[in-house]
Amino acid sequence: MALAKVSEFFCGVRVARLVLSLLADDLCAWLSRAKGILCASALLSLALAGCGGGSSTAGAGAGAGGSVTTAVAVVTMSGAAATSVVVGQVYTFTPTTTNPSGGTLSFSIVNQPTWASFNTTTGQLSGTPTASDVGTVANIVISVSDGISSASLAGFTIVVQSATTGSATVGVVAPTTRTDGTPLTNLSGYHIYYGTTPGVYTNVITVTDPTITSYVVTNLPAGATYYFAATAYDAD
Repeated sequence: MALAKVSEFFCGVRVARLVLSLLADDLCAWLSRAKGILCASALLSLALAGCGGGSSTAGAGAGAGGSVTTAVAVVTMSGAAATSVVVGQVYTFTPTTTNPSGGTLSFSIVNQPTWASFNTTTGQLSGTPTASDVGTVANIVISVSDGISSASLAGFTIVVQSATTGSATVGVVAPTTRTDGTPLTNLSGYHIYYGTTPGVYTNVITVTDPTITSYVVTNLPAGATYYFAATAYDAD
């Protein structure tokens, strides 16, 4: 029988799956005895392939015996948090995320510093430590989830360091007249103002010695630029 006929016959009788699993040589022997059909194992193998008896790969699509793998879009998160902060300075860190599913993201944190707040909507960790917070907070882990998948940053440490301070010397010159132009004869002292923004002086020191020509302002937190101004006052 021709190859096409063997294929047509074999597919038509719909041989059971158990028979299909036999070796080609055994199938040829069975066909010869039962149906009087002579075949070679190689031809029968081709016939089996012709009626769907061969194997299929995942890449063949959703056909018989095949499988389809669907890629799942997962949320990701990245970023490198600062590992130290000085007392009195603002600390802030917000991780970067990708959200292929477009779902609502929810953030969580493990080992949150007591001096910092955490935003569960954006993942931002922020705060300003005080002198009582000097020390180390270890293994801080920030995670994110879109309800289907999740991701976490590697644990990190934040060291709160003591603030270093500096000083500044402010020179003063004793005025001889008042603002109205009249002579100043009873100078009593000075008010020294300072701050970190020009024209905005949030701190004031009163010096009661009218004879000074300079004054040293101490305990200034390091790392900032300071601006100063001074006014004189009299006994009136």
